[in-house]
Amino acid sequence: MRHPVSAVVLILTLFSPPTFANPVADFYKGKQVTFVIRSGVGGGYDLYARVLGRHIGKHIPGNPQVIPVNMPGGGGIKAANYVANVAPKDGTILTIASQGLAVDQALGLSTGLEADLRNFNWIGNMSSHNQVSVVWHTSKTQSWDDALKRETVMGTTGAGSISTQVPALYNNVLGAKFKLVIGYADGVDVNLAMEREEVEARATNPWVSYKATTPHLVEKKLIKPIVQIGMTKEPDLPDVPLMRDLAKTPEHQQIVDFISRSVSVGRPIATTPGVPAERVAALRKAFDATLADPEFLAEAEKQRMEIRAMTGAELAQLIKDIIEAPADIREKVKLAIEPKNTVEAPKAK
Repeated sequence: MRHPVSAVVLILTLFSPPTFANPVADFYKGKQVTFVIRSGVGGGYDLYARVLGRHIGKHIPGNPQVIPVNMPGGGGIKAANYVANVAPKDGTILTIASQGLAVDQALGLSTGLEADLRNFNWIGNMSSHNQVSVVWHTSKTQSWDDALKRETVMGTTGAGSISTQVPALYNNVLGAKFKLVIGYADGVDVNLAMEREEVEARATNPWVSYKATTPHLVEKKLIKPIVQIGMTKEPDLPDVPLMRDLAKTPEHQQIVDFISRSVSVGRPIATTPGVPAERVAALRKAFDATLADPEFLAEAEKQRMEIRAMTGAELAQLIKDIIEAPADIREKVKLAIEPKNTVEAPKAK
């Protein structure tokens, strides 16, 4: 009786499909992935990163645990430099990068930016919605036309942030009269400064982030958008002018379009330079799967997040195009976004 059974076992062994090791799963199994967030707790970057982090681990082979770590400073420069130069280059790091850093690198604005964003391995973009500039409801400035006529005190974050670049362009190219208070740690601090009436306005923040992270500001009409930055208008802001529609000359159009395209960078997710290609591919696949995951989408809807995804390959090309734009356009933009009417922000209270 043993011989027929042994023969069956042998046949099943010979004809069973072979099992192959998954080196990516083997690498990630039992590991932690650190998610470096370029801002403090509570803002839009933080919300998008934490919600993604809660779901992406189950789609990465080996199912690593994803741990968020906030690293604010310099408008995102501190986090970018850490990811580029200090963090392990093995795929155990994710980061949500500052939207304005590609422009910062393209124009050589900050000597503190040591990272070359073209060397990051871009995983995908969660949102490419428009930025808006808003005023506090008690400000005497309540429209773009008002901003052309009176000095309006506007809060911004660091030099590497789009929140400083855009209002400088408003002043230098479009004729606005904003006084910039530079150096708040993050957007949450700017919101608090508006509530204290320390400033009258906040330079930039995605409209979707206001609706997701501070819906009371929108619902109670405590803030009012006066201009939006992007290539097309947000559907629910049909009466708020697009920055690119305010240009008066062809030269000015080149400048505002450069910045408007850069807004499409949105909420970009990357891992470090030097990660093996198969791990980058796995992280990109996990990102795409997460953004289609019903559980992720249900939480995103609950948090009032709006997802407008871009693949890692598309995001990498967009960032490369911004950084390598023609030199003459970059030089014009560089002059246009140099802040002039500025003061330093007081320490957070």
